[in-house]
Amino acid sequence: MAPTFEQAFLDERAMVVTFLDHHRADAAALLDGLSEEQARRRLVASDTTVLGLVKHLIFVQKRWFAEAITGTRRTELGLPDNAAHSFLLDQVDTVDGIGRGYLEACAASRDAFAGRSLDDVVSGNWRGDMTLR
Repeated sequence: MAPTFEQAFLDERAMVVTFLDHHRADAAALLDGLSEEQARRRLVASDTTVLGLVKHLIFVQKRWFAEAITGTRRTELGLPDNAAHSFLLDQVDTVDGIGRGYLEACAASRDAFAGRSLDDVVSGNWRGDMTLR
């Protein structure tokens, strides 16, 4: 259960968890009510779409939590080598599938972070050892 905002400000780790969950919920809501066509529509000059953005956020969750914290290799996670490729959509990508994938990636991220201190050192990040802080 997520801490209240009052608890979060008393505990730095709880504050991090609260802010992550708040932003995860906002990102998950991006697809709410969108049709497949709307979610795939390009609204800027690049190939970025709302569906592609949420697909990229799956990459972000897995890279920062599964790869960095648990040390699971990117290839085992099915992640592209290049972050830019994580925005690209395949024919099989759907609002429901990407939305579900994002929620699953967030749940796995919470599990990877659970019970850890912000001072814990993890070694799975491409930049080398770092604390969770």
